[in-house]
Amino acid sequence: MQVDAVLVLFCVWLAGAAGRLAQSRGHKLETYKQSRSRRETRMDGGGGQKTGSPIYKRSPDMTKSLMTKSEQLLRIDDHDFTMRPAFGGPPIPVGVDVQVESLDTISEVDMDFTMTLYLRHYWKDERLSFPSTNNQSMTFDSRLVKKIWVPDMFFVHSKRSFIHDTTTDNVMLRVYPDGNVLYSLRVTVTAMCNMDLSRFPLDTQTCSLEIESYAYTDDDLMLYWKKGNESLNTDERISLSQFLIQKFHTTTKLAFYSSTGWYNRLYIHFTLRRHIFFFLLQTYFPATLMVMLSWVSFWIDRRAVPARVPLGITTVLTMSTIITGVNASMPRVSYIKAVDIYLWVSFVFVFLSVIEYAAVNYLSTVQERKERKLRERLPCTCGIGNPDEMMIDPQITGYGSMDINNTGNYGMPENGGRQDRMLAQVSLNDPQIASQVKPSRGYVNIWIDTHAIDKYSRVVFPGAYILFNIIYWSIYS
Repeated sequence: MQVDAVLVLFCVWLAGAAGRLAQSRGHKLETYKQSRSRRETRMDGGGGQKTGSPIYKRSPDMTKSLMTKSEQLLRIDDHDFTMRPAFGGPPIPVGVDVQVESLDTISEVDMDFTMTLYLRHYWKDERLSFPSTNNQSMTFDSRLVKKIWVPDMFFVHSKRSFIHDTTTDNVMLRVYPDGNVLYSLRVTVTAMCNMDLSRFPLDTQTCSLEIESYAYTDDDLMLYWKKGNESLNTDERISLSQFLIQKFHTTTKLAFYSSTGWYNRLYIHFTLRRHIFFFLLQTYFPATLMVMLSWVSFWIDRRAVPARVPLGITTVLTMSTIITGVNASMPRVSYIKAVDIYLWVSFVFVFLSVIEYAAVNYLSTVQERKERKLRERLPCTCGIGNPDEMMIDPQITGYGSMDINNTGNYGMPENGGRQDRMLAQVSLNDPQIASQVKPSRGYVNIWIDTHAIDKYSRVVFPGAYILFNIIYWSIYS
């Protein structure tokens, strides 16, 4: 019992000691906090700080400020810029002007063009007006553009477009004290151009770049050229390798969409005339030379088959190559182009020169066959020697030496040609021989001057081709 009583007293003593220790620590902590609070209060209220004090007031972090001074001046948070200016009232007028920096490419295959331009918008938004003593404007970059209302322009029929971002976004916003706003950006756009290539390459093309608001109809936004045709400015150094830029001009029209309504649309038209010199060197001159080369065969002897046939085939294949090369760089249109007419007519002339030699060769073969048959039907002419040396009595045969000289050797083979013709003449003047030949009428007129076909072709082919060129260039030039 005594041991139990001692243990109880010892536990009570430990509990009392722990309570007194905790109370003492709490009092000391509270005293330190009160002392520190009093020191900070004296520092803030005293307007200064003791020299050598290790405690400083932290300066505010300006980088974490929600609004810049310019935004506070423009009262950005005081207005709802998701709505257009003067919402519910008359349409807001937005003036536009364009500075064309470059006209990069014109593609006949893709039927499009690429243009780089400065697009500027002008409008008035009284929500952005600010007080100013010197009436100076404020200029901003693209960061403020995302916080205010700007016109939602887009390029109709554009395939690709982008705003330049080197070294930063090429966007400028200028705000005047009365609320007038200038919004400018540098854009490159690739847009569609419907080309009529029926006169290619002697054609003139007119392409258009169309600008329109995407969301706002003419009841909310009135889009117009700020200074009419003077709103479009171009760089005098703009040039294209294949085209001559004749003129730029602007127009304004209304576009209707059945589901949304009427929209103002601005047009930039430019007229291009194609340079012909490149195509003269690459297409027209080679085709003309191939046609002229095909005429050389008319001066080559018809018996020189290895010379005339390869010449004709070479010119035909070369014309086919020229036609294929031109069509490979052109769109597959369903109508005939001017260059197609010229090339295909030239191809026909080259082809006809080959057909001409085939006709001459065939008629010569037919003539030789008839002469061979005639010699077989005639009586023996063993006594007839060289016609240039023999003398025949005109009273007997009716054939004199002068007649032999007058017959010539046009179209006849050089070996025995004149002799065959003389034999035919002798047989027709001798009554006995004529009585044998007369029943066969096919042998009376056996001479066909095949050489005359080449002789006429030398005149007809060049004359017809020159006439074609006169008509062609008078129509398309």
